[in-house]
Amino acid sequence: MAVETRGLSKVFGSQRAVDDVSLQVPRGSVFGFLGPNGSGKTTTIRILLGLAAATEGEVRLLGEPMPGRGAVVLPHVGALVEGPGFYPFLSGRDNLRRLDAADPTTTPRTRRTRVEEALERVGLSHAAAKKVHAYSLGMKQRLGLANALLRPRQLLVLDEPTNGLDPQGTREVRHLVRSLSEDGTTVFVSSHLLGEIEQMCDSTAVMSAGRLVWQGGMEALRAEGRARVRVRTPDVAEARACLAGLGLEPDLEGPALLAAPLVDGVATEQAVAALVAAGVRVRGVEVSGETLEDRYVALTGEGFDVAG
Repeated sequence: MAVETRGLSKVFGSQRAVDDVSLQVPRGSVFGFLGPNGSGKTTTIRILLGLAAATEGEVRLLGEPMPGRGAVVLPHVGALVEGPGFYPFLSGRDNLRRLDAADPTTTPRTRRTRVEEALERVGLSHAAAKKVHAYSLGMKQRLGLANALLRPRQLLVLDEPTNGLDPQGTREVRHLVRSLSEDGTTVFVSSHLLGEIEQMCDSTAVMSAGRLVWQGGMEALRAEGRARVRVRTPDVAEARACLAGLGLEPDLEGPALLAAPLVDGVATEQAVAALVAAGVRVRGVEVSGETLEDRYVALTGEGFDVAG
């Protein structure tokens, strides 16, 4: 596993910001760490990287215990956490040179090449000489990504990497993440944007109020949701009573449209037959799977920003 935690907890006073979290992130995957703001994602990431101490539990990165083996592990880990911080009156290029020089594991001889390649990879070559105080938030995010890519990494940890990016920049980051994964890098992406996680990641974990409420593949998450049956009828009251008699809980979605999640033991055909037997005039029936957004809301009890 690229990342593994067991019983990870972090307590601030009387608040459990992270509560008994056990993560498993496969090597080579693009792993989405999803949850509403304040759900404990960033605190968990800070513990993973040795930036904060856990109250309880164990952490392993790339098979090594953290923070004890941090000096060995962290050179192989790139990170962008809580937004990048740079010297505002230095250029983007000079900021990367200083950061690279501060890393004792890098080679000065190849510094210039590494910096230029990182800038090009995140689309900042045209603004490399501009002072960082003149950068937009999106450009600073790109520079933070460039810093994480100054050397080959086995694991890349990105906290809200598309924050402040326009749609084109967001698309470019998505493609960059996929290309890194294809090269063998494990990418751990934290976000509250459901649409971004859905498009980038093969597997995910969902946090809510400090607890891990789901972990697994994206397809498994979609498949776990219950199907919904929608019935179009002018006899709304009669249809509602009939469906309720089958154990369904129909909601009114329009003047003549009822929808209900199907329950175990009740097939669509059985529901339609019961409606017809009850004299309900059925003008249309549609069965659809539960959307990914429905699943996340069900897991967390909160809405998500689904914008990309």
